[in-house]
Amino acid sequence: MEKITVVLPYSPEVSSGSTLQQWSNSPLVAEIIILHRGDYRASHPKTRGFACDSLTSRKVLTQLLSKISTQYLIFILRSDKVTLGQFSLEQLFATAENTRAGLIYGDYNEIKDGTILHHPLIDYQLGSVRDEFNFGNLLFFSIEAIRRAFINHGSLLDTVAAGLYDLRLKVSIDSPIVHLPEYLYTMDESDTRIPDEKMFDYVDSRNCESQIEMEEVFTAYLRRIGAFIEPSTLKHCGGTGIFPVEASVIIPVRNREKTIADALQSALSQKLAVPWNIIVVDNHSTDSTSAIVHEIAVENQRIIHHIPQQMDLGIGGCWNEAISLASCGRHAIQLDSDDLYASENTLQMILDVLHQKRVAMVIGSYRLVNFHLEDIPPGIIDHREWTPENGHNNALRVNGLGAPRAFYTGVVRALRFPNVSYGEDYAAGLAISRQYIIERIYEPLYLCRRWEGNSDTEIGVDNINRNDYYKDTIRSTEILARQKCNLMQE
Repeated sequence: MEKITVVLPYSPEVSSGSTLQQWSNSPLVAEIIILHRGDYRASHPKTRGFACDSLTSRKVLTQLLSKISTQYLIFILRSDKVTLGQFSLEQLFATAENTRAGLIYGDYNEIKDGTILHHPLIDYQLGSVRDEFNFGNLLFFSIEAIRRAFINHGSLLDTVAAGLYDLRLKVSIDSPIVHLPEYLYTMDESDTRIPDEKMFDYVDSRNCESQIEMEEVFTAYLRRIGAFIEPSTLKHCGGTGIFPVEASVIIPVRNREKTIADALQSALSQKLAVPWNIIVVDNHSTDSTSAIVHEIAVENQRIIHHIPQQMDLGIGGCWNEAISLASCGRHAIQLDSDDLYASENTLQMILDVLHQKRVAMVIGSYRLVNFHLEDIPPGIIDHREWTPENGHNNALRVNGLGAPRAFYTGVVRALRFPNVSYGEDYAAGLAISRQYIIERIYEPLYLCRRWEGNSDTEIGVDNINRNDYYKDTIRSTEILARQKCNLMQE
């Protein structure tokens, strides 16, 4: 049996002699299929054209896979110019033969502004189920694994945008997905936006139809692996127990001398008819943050300025400190030290939903603004992909749940937050959504400020990888917990 078929989208760069020659020169490559829209005529050894609109639909993938007669299949996902590294194909082939992997991907180099930069990727795990998981631009599939996946889990669902996502998830059930931590190729990076601009793509209304398809594919996958939580099993939360006040605004802070006063004034401006307070967990600030908080707290008894004894707390640890205090109210409501409530009625709107719906968690919507409170793209983040019927399952696919977040303190005290400064809220939200109903408010309640000192501004590849791997780990743990939960109910 011949070894490898290469599939790549047409572009003038791809069809040029040097780019195509690297594939056709390899004795491992039996055929090169050029995806095109009627503007390509095969004129190179081993090549043939395949007319289609994209590589993401069931129709195209099914037709394409039916024509493959080799052991392995390489998908080049984007038309960016790809230059193979030394013996890359040989290494991919040997790894596939030795591991029986269903899918292999590797690190790559990218050219930005004429400079070659390393771009390492992260290992795939059970929780690597985001549809935007970064595999780079080269996917190396086992045809045997694909056929086994179709036999065991059915053919691809009828989608336009989610076919490749469906294929990857089906293959991953029975076959390992292997990350080769080697720089296998170099490519010109076409998406040059900074990470902060990319992170909200999945809530962009222009991507609504594709997101619905992704959710359909992912929900079917959860059912196959026994991790789907039936909505009928979710509970309301009565909010019983004795608390000193009805609500506490929780503000973890460290070294935010530029923004903490604004955050406190925003919280103090809230109009509530019930007893409430503000808990500032001052995580050993080394600038003038502590002095600013102290000065405002002296004039406002509603503010509790708490400095923890421990020196190793992340944001999650600060939340644990706050909700464990005897002064914490029945409901704990988020306000980050960078941000502001959108109006004086924000807390009341959140409490109304908590009381009326008797839920353990409410998540609002927010507006992205700069330091001067001017709107910045993409504007309102409202997570309308969430549905009452399936939001608790689809939450495992997306990379965040939104803000502001409000919790029934009794529930979140029992669950606790992981002691980290990234993903702590996502972990808590997933754990709650496994057992309890979550309500959402789609009106913007919150101003999320982006500025040069903000933790979400541009960060390097290593930090992005660390954050993504951690969230995938959260999802892995949560999927296992949901599988266990379903087994116990059988």
